[in-house]
Amino acid sequence: MDKLRAMITGIQGYVPEYRLTNKELEELVETNDEWIVSRTGIKERRILKGEDQGTSVMGAAAVKGLLEKTGIDPLDVDLIICATVTPDMPFPATANIIADMVGAKNSFSFDIGAACSGFLYALQMGSQFIQTGTHKKVIVVGADKMSSIVNYKDRTTCILFGDGAGAVMLEPTTEDLGIVDAILKSDGSGAPFLHMKAGGSRRPATHETLDADEHFAFQEGSSVFKFAVTNMADVSAEIMEKNGLTSDDIAWLVPHQANLRIINATANRMGIGSDKVMMNIEKYGNTTAATIPLCLWDYESHLKKGDNLVLAAFGGGFTWGSIYLKWAYDPK
Repeated sequence: MDKLRAMITGIQGYVPEYRLTNKELEELVETNDEWIVSRTGIKERRILKGEDQGTSVMGAAAVKGLLEKTGIDPLDVDLIICATVTPDMPFPATANIIADMVGAKNSFSFDIGAACSGFLYALQMGSQFIQTGTHKKVIVVGADKMSSIVNYKDRTTCILFGDGAGAVMLEPTTEDLGIVDAILKSDGSGAPFLHMKAGGSRRPATHETLDADEHFAFQEGSSVFKFAVTNMADVSAEIMEKNGLTSDDIAWLVPHQANLRIINATANRMGIGSDKVMMNIEKYGNTTAATIPLCLWDYESHLKKGDNLVLAAFGGGFTWGSIYLKWAYDPK
């Protein structure tokens, strides 16, 4: 094939050292380990501690590791896209801060906010910069410090979320590898079910919004679960059908790590057995935009050149989508 595609040529992740276990959460809210594991599959999650430690700290650590691993000079990076809903600050973009921290002086950079689907949105966007032929080295980062917007008095959310970051390098190829297809969707009518009410231009921070706990993530669990199960499974099946893929053709499903039951429903809809599903939800929880790259990082040694991967996610607002890609390299 002569047409340019974007292929992933490297993957690196970062998670903070501190482990917030289910046992520790039992001391904060009315819950227990068995209840959490049976409903979510989560046993612990990582939390970024310390003053002035924002999402950029994790994102930069992942990008530095990626550059070292791939042997690429930071000055050769053309573009950095950071998917996050927990930016260091409203502006400048967290991607700009990451670029400065890693010495990517020649890149331009920006953030994209699509909640848990953010990495897929950013990956497709980065892919399109590669396909135009104008950019040769694009870094896509998924990073979130969810502990900064989680209310640890709210059992419905505090058991779910953790902190982390993952980054991939995209480079061009004319081989039959890389990102083949993407289906990305959104539905703003889902905003009431999963959102953060205050802190934006509609409801700037006041004493009243702080006292009302409006600066934390809010989720109406049952509604989100129903939408997520249906749409994440549907879009994964849709991308398979669109590209003439059967379950036998798929080497790995790489699902957003929101809830074990949602992951299982997606795999069942695709006809995929659990042996083909990447999962690390038990040790990281839901790291929002970071879950998919963290899965790729954890499973990198199992991936082989030419493997067919389906990436799938569902996020607040609502956002969802799926990407079909062919893995570009063998484990080292």
